[in-house]
Amino acid sequence: MKLLVRNLARTTTEQEILTLFSAHGTVNECSLVLDKETGQSKGFAFVEMADADEANNALKSLHHTTLASNKIRVKLVQD
Repeated sequence: MKLLVRNLARTTTEQEILTLFSAHGTVNECSLVLDKETGQSKGFAFVEMADADEANNALKSLHHTTLASNKIRVKLVQD
């Protein structure tokens, strides 16, 4: 399942997101979206988890939690 993580601080790293989601299960892929011109974070990322139960648990547990002083939002990506 693919999850969208929004409202990330511009200083949040891909490793921090990976660590946060790995506490809830196996993360297949984590990609922080960067601006092509500046290389700066755009404030959102995609996290892919193979197990649907783990992904749903991560979504429920992490939606509206605080990371780097920002209240993050986690949503399921609809294909």
